[in-house]
Amino acid sequence: MSSMISQATLNYERIAKAIDFIRDNFRDQPGLEEIAEQVHLSPAHFQRLFTEWAGTSPKKFLQYISVEHAKSILEKDKQATVFDATFETGLSSTSRLHELFIKMEGMTPAEYRHGGAQLSIRYSFAQSPFGQLIIASTEKGICYMAFEADRQKAFYDLQQKFPNASYVEGASPHQEIALQLFQRDWTKLTEIRLHLRGTDFQLKVWESLLKIPMGRLSTYGTVAERIGNAGASRAVGTAVGDNPVAFLIPCHRVIRSSGVIGQYMWGTTRKTAIIGWENAMIETAE
Repeated sequence: MSSMISQATLNYERIAKAIDFIRDNFRDQPGLEEIAEQVHLSPAHFQRLFTEWAGTSPKKFLQYISVEHAKSILEKDKQATVFDATFETGLSSTSRLHELFIKMEGMTPAEYRHGGAQLSIRYSFAQSPFGQLIIASTEKGICYMAFEADRQKAFYDLQQKFPNASYVEGASPHQEIALQLFQRDWTKLTEIRLHLRGTDFQLKVWESLLKIPMGRLSTYGTVAERIGNAGASRAVGTAVGDNPVAFLIPCHRVIRSSGVIGQYMWGTTRKTAIIGWENAMIETAE
């Protein structure tokens, strides 16, 4: 299974280049041959590689990640929500998968104040369909996950989050359960646990993100309304950007009210790819 994940990571590098090209030339509607040429593959090879990586054809994947139709719906109908628009564009479908549920156990005030003092954190590196990542956990659950190709930088960034913690390299059961998602194994979704360090406001925002189902998108304004702070879109955006756990806390499902994909801590290309990959997983499960 690990070799499959490694191969998927290599495939993602090519797919990412293709997605960049598509996003930059979307209005020209490039065809399969033109996109394949950009990654120096034959159309047949590219089609096969893309389908192996995403679980669906390039054409359908582009439908998933396209927001142009969603934008036009929002412009024509001021009453339409992004949920309406994404549904109309085929970005949403009924899923047989259970909604990802993660129990959040915030750190104590002392742990927060002292930068993780007295915390023992295990960390390891893993391959995903979206590149190498670092994942870290305490005895309570996952406390950090980030996409980063440079292992030294990845560990340095982790240390900045918990400067006073003690570290041990090696995987934990919490990590192994979470990483199964990248292997398309959704049987233990409800067993995933997070141990988060954040303010009350940040925790509310991150908890709200967990309620956005796979295959659906939301906006910063909608998230603000759901946590009872309708005018706090900017603050919500900051909290989303401070998300310490990539993918598991799905900040990639939050886009701008205009329908534009928007920024992502780990890259807009990766955000676009994750959105499409999740939709492909839903379709495969149905």
